[in-house]
Amino acid sequence: MKLKDLLENKAETEIGDTEITSVTDDTRKVTEGSLFFCVRGRSFDGHTAAAEMLEKGAAAIVCERDLGLGKRQILTDDVRRLYGDVCAAWFGHPEKKLKMIGVTGTNGKTTITTVIKHILMSCGHKTGLVGTIRNEIGSEIIHTDNTTPMAFDLMELLDKMVKAGCEYAVMEVSSFGLVQHRIGCCHFDAAVFTNLTQDHLDYHKDMEDYYQAKKMLFDICDTAVCCIDDDYGKRLFGEIACRRLSYSVRENASFYADGIKIKASGSSFWLCTGGKSYFVKTRLPGLFNVSNMTAAIAVCLEAGIPAEKILRAAECCPGVKGRCEVIPTGKDYTVICDYAHTPDAIVNILKSVREYTDNRLICLFGCGGNRDAAKRPKMAAAAAEYADRLIVTSDNPRNEDPEAVIKDILAGLDGYDTPYDVVTDRREAIRFALKTAEKGDVIVLAGKGHEDYQILAGNRHISFDERIIVAEELATINDNE
Repeated sequence: MKLKDLLENKAETEIGDTEITSVTDDTRKVTEGSLFFCVRGRSFDGHTAAAEMLEKGAAAIVCERDLGLGKRQILTDDVRRLYGDVCAAWFGHPEKKLKMIGVTGTNGKTTITTVIKHILMSCGHKTGLVGTIRNEIGSEIIHTDNTTPMAFDLMELLDKMVKAGCEYAVMEVSSFGLVQHRIGCCHFDAAVFTNLTQDHLDYHKDMEDYYQAKKMLFDICDTAVCCIDDDYGKRLFGEIACRRLSYSVRENASFYADGIKIKASGSSFWLCTGGKSYFVKTRLPGLFNVSNMTAAIAVCLEAGIPAEKILRAAECCPGVKGRCEVIPTGKDYTVICDYAHTPDAIVNILKSVREYTDNRLICLFGCGGNRDAAKRPKMAAAAAEYADRLIVTSDNPRNEDPEAVIKDILAGLDGYDTPYDVVTDRREAIRFALKTAEKGDVIVLAGKGHEDYQILAGNRHISFDERIIVAEELATINDNE
């Protein structure tokens, strides 16, 4: 592909007729004829490798400062932004050939995107999914490492969706993806804002910076669907310039839930909008899932899908792996696996489960190492507020001492009389929870959710699927009884 065609007049070059064989920001992937982008990361600046990449065979490099490399350097104000745009051009702009739906916020993204995709697929619209748990092209499942893939990977995925005949792409849009311009020049037909609670402050300098990152999505969408039950959602609704719709489970909004009934087996409610009411039944339990379902239905109604088809699809939606997922035990107590890893998510899952807990509500949780340490005591306080007993353990310790992470967590329990145990090894903690459970208890395993691994020192990943762990430990307990 010609260099000038890739740049699309977004940067100047004297060698526009040069044939480009690949585009990359990864020094390991540079080959003869590559266009190399000098991206500045946290630990490595691509500018330092520019001359070496030309020697390696790169046709040109894109940089943010003059490196003295003559006409083979292309200057731009923002390498990341231009890289995202060029990746889109490399694949022929697949984002323009799909109806794009984006969902952002701290909690609820995975459930909302999954439900939207389920409804669209059930109504005959082939749909792709870009998400935390996995990516999907129709019924095909593709592994993912990031909530929002890197720019080249995302455009390659969207191109595959187009070639597979997808009409829609439903996408979790992370703050990282927005700030780092991983989404290229995507424009969204609709975008949902769920909420904003403390997370990723190891990356964003403060909550305002985090909010502004999320807000970027609403500069590139036609219709915003904002949760006004959240203070940041209300603020966003008042600040954005695109077409705006609101949703709520507490007050009147463009779409709001009324007559809500919640059981362990699911929820029901009346969805009210535009003077009409629709009765919704869902297998997803909890008030937070009523909110998630309201957002998903709102998006599908706005897309022109008939209400009766949406309601049928919503009723048979199976839910999401690792999101308030009941793990079979064959016992007289219940074990639930949930991805809750922020204070707000802990509150949501425990408040929801409390409604159908007959005896004790036990929360087993930890916090990730090398991540926002400020939320650790807040996680503990949130758990202590709603649980009857806590088991404090590890999550993904990474390169931090697990005991040090737990010490930070325990600081949040000052002033609470909620009994707790500390079992540092997560498998041992699960075994302890199962051995000490009583009839009618509900054990919430918080933090891992869909993850089937644990990250230890040296970025070492070990297999750790809590569904398997529970089954194995129960078998051992049963053998010893």
